[in-house]
Amino acid sequence: MSRLIEILGASPARVRVAPFVIFVALTFLQGQFGEPGRYWIYLFKTLVGAWFIWTVRPFIAEMRWSFSWEAVVAGTAVFAAWVGLDGLYPKMSSPGQPWNPVLQFGAGSTLAWFFVGVRVIGSTLVVPSLEEVFYRSFLYRYIAKPDFESVGLGEFLLKPFVVTALVFGVAHYEWLAGILCAVVFQGLVLRKKRLGDAILAHAVANLLLGLWVAGRGAWQFW
Repeated sequence: MSRLIEILGASPARVRVAPFVIFVALTFLQGQFGEPGRYWIYLFKTLVGAWFIWTVRPFIAEMRWSFSWEAVVAGTAVFAAWVGLDGLYPKMSSPGQPWNPVLQFGAGSTLAWFFVGVRVIGSTLVVPSLEEVFYRSFLYRYIAKPDFESVGLGEFLLKPFVVTALVFGVAHYEWLAGILCAVVFQGLVLRKKRLGDAILAHAVANLLLGLWVAGRGAWQFW
């Protein structure tokens, strides 16, 4: 394990990309072990993602949460847009059966609500750091210049801005909401010249969406 940390820490690009890529790879594995396996793999990838965040944080100075009212407002606006735009535009493709542990394990099942909690916690505390480090700290700056660390977090560049937003958008079933989400998060980074506000805004949006899904049974968002 120490060897893995050493390998990751030796490359500024690798330490930002590898955790995200592994997390995404585990996401694709969710459908390979039957319907119940989707939930256990999600738990596993959440734990792996949390471990990666804890492990790589000494190597990524900008991977720190920053608390600001702009981030909270931005996250709330992203949540509102994500829900409000639903049904108003064609999605990328069918995501298959929604991620619904209540349907899988039963409405009164402790296991069902355990996995609901895992999803809310994972999307709030793990996903934002991994995604923002990859998209905003690495991809945006790498598109500008392979020596990406020489590009300031607050430096606006049109091509990286557009390409990163599009890549983030098409990575989501709700592509239009995803693009708007990326624009808001990137805008925060540019305005505040740090990554932490985007991480917080992403977390706020995902937390509100998770509570909306669990409270209203709107499983199509998962």
